[in-house]
Order: sequence, then structure tokens, then C-alpha cells
Amino acid sequence: MTTATTAIPAGTYATDGVHSSAGFAVKHMLATFRGSFGTVNAEVVVDDDGAARLVGTVPVASVIVKDENLQAHLQSPEFFDGEQYPEIRFDSVDLTVDGSAATLTGDLTIKGHTERVSAEGSVVGPLEDPFGNTKLGLQFETVVDRTKFGLNWNAPLPKGGFMLANDVTLSVDLELLQA
Repeated sequence: MTTATTAIPAGTYATDGVHSSAGFAVKHMLATFRGSFGTVNAEVVVDDDGAARLVGTVPVASVIVKDENLQAHLQSPEFFDGEQYPEIRFDSVDLTVDGSAATLTGDLTIKGHTERVSAEGSVVGPLEDPFGNTKLGLQFETVVDRTKFGLNWNAPLPKGGFMLANDVTLSVDLELLQA
């Protein structure tokens, strides 16, 4: 059961896909490499007692990077293995809101492996848009070790070290529409 102390009104909020995003960042040798997913699906359900639950998915096939060869490599078994594991999933066990600050804890499943993760972030709203719709904004960020999810590919550098760091920053920005 999800527990929460929240100021979010009871109801169901679903992703506004145009205004929501999910991305990742990982150190690649000297710089930070960033990618994203073109499709983000999420739903937040807040019960009358204030208990809140967030469930989100991204299709692995929607990964966006600047190079189509790398995009194909990310679909391979060396990374996400999109053919066997077509979806990345998050199921919350706790969503707590304190003013504009939010903490989210849940189970992240990548490549068939699930790990408990926590993320810090913020909540905005709910507020009414110009068309009479109620919208809610949530933003979260966390760091995970990619190797815990079986994303082990790496390449050694000639003078020591490796091409990719193990720590990956995950960030999600959700604009949600109340049903």
C-alpha cells in the first residue's frame, strides 16, 4: 500500500505526452552524454485519504540519441535488449509531497531486473489551464548504477579506466491531466 502526505487533490492524473519527458545522463570519457525517450506514459492516482501512487513506463524503442548507430546499439542485448524487454517500468510504493517538495520511492524495472530506487523532486499545481483542464506537474531525479540492471557494456581506455561511468542520472518531468 502506498503512503503519502500530500496536497494533491484526490483523483487520477494521466500523462500529457506532449509536455512530459524522461531522460538519462551518463559520463562518457570526458563529457556527460544525454539521451531521452520520445514516449512517456504515467498515471498518478490519489485516493480520498491522500495516498498517492505513480506508475510509469517508457517504450525502449522510443529512445532518442544523436546517432542512429548508437540508437541501434542501445536496442541490442548489450544495453536495453529492446526485443526481449520492450518497456522500462516504474511502480511507486511511496509518493510523499511536502509543500512543493516531493519524494518518490518505488520499483524500477529495466531489462527484466527490478531495483528499489528513491528520487527527489518537486510538484507544481494542480492548476487550471486556459481550456478548463486541471493539470499537475511532477519532476524527479535520481542516480542509479546501470550495471545493477544488466547494462554492463563498456570499453577500456588505452591508459586505464573505462569509456562509460556506471552511475546514470535519470530525470522525469511529467505534466499530467486530471481525468
